[in-house]
Amino acid sequence: MIDHHRIQFERPNLANLKEKNTVMDLHFHSHYSDGHNSIETIARKAQELGIGIAVTDHNEIRGAVEIAEYRNVLSIPGIEMTSSEGTHILIYFYHLDQLETFYNDHVIPNMGNDIMSSTALRMEEIIKRARKFKTVIIFPHPYCGVYTGIQNSYFPEERRERIFSMIDGVEVINSENMKISNLRSALLGFNLNKGITGGSDGHRVAQMGRAVTYARCRRNHKAFLDAIRKNKTKVVGKELDLIRKVTSNGVKLRNNIKNYPDLVEKNLKYGYTVINSKSKEIKENVKRSWNGKKRERQKTFRAL
Repeated sequence: MIDHHRIQFERPNLANLKEKNTVMDLHFHSHYSDGHNSIETIARKAQELGIGIAVTDHNEIRGAVEIAEYRNVLSIPGIEMTSSEGTHILIYFYHLDQLETFYNDHVIPNMGNDIMSSTALRMEEIIKRARKFKTVIIFPHPYCGVYTGIQNSYFPEERRERIFSMIDGVEVINSENMKISNLRSALLGFNLNKGITGGSDGHRVAQMGRAVTYARCRRNHKAFLDAIRKNKTKVVGKELDLIRKVTSNGVKLRNNIKNYPDLVEKNLKYGYTVINSKSKEIKENVKRSWNGKKRERQKTFRAL
């Protein structure tokens, strides 16, 4: 079972955490996708904070490859992929060359119009292909706006359960998320009893370290990934204040503007899915109510 003390909703005290733990921000974006900063700036900030970093750009790995060249910065090779449903998934690699092979063989041939677009791969197919390599697979912000989190209407409960059995864990605190969404994500982490992670989902270096994952392990990325898989990590973090959320969303909007038609199409498709889902739910509720009343009438008739 997950100890509830392993998830703490407060501003991380990095100085205290670093005394006995390896500390990492496992979700960060560079200017290679929808982030604001260069890898040089990101590396400098990580070194200043004394924490590790995973540059997990959307459908892009140049940032992950570049930061690996900074030997004085602990980094984990990773990518945040977008499935054909529009839902995000984080994939961390033990070996940088395997990330590059995965990207060349499985991501590039299935890319959309732009790196911020959906790929052509359904969620299950992404996971199956990632499992050909030594990886740790995490669902980021499982509860969040529309379709980017796994807990959405594209994925009925039975399908979600099957997908959850295929992955290593979930991100329980995301500093870009709303508090209520993070609380629901934390509860999901408890119920799944899988690995837990936290990350700033930062798009500017000012956000780095707002939510972190830490573990008592050797200070290298392989030991840290092992800790996630063995359910030995802890998470502490706090959501961004409104002003910083607006600033971060402005960065993302500017970088996403060329994908506006694609995003509109996704939102319309998702809205149709939600309406269908709600309609089906209403019909099932009416049917259950009608059958219940029918049984009651039959009981009354037999009693007479």
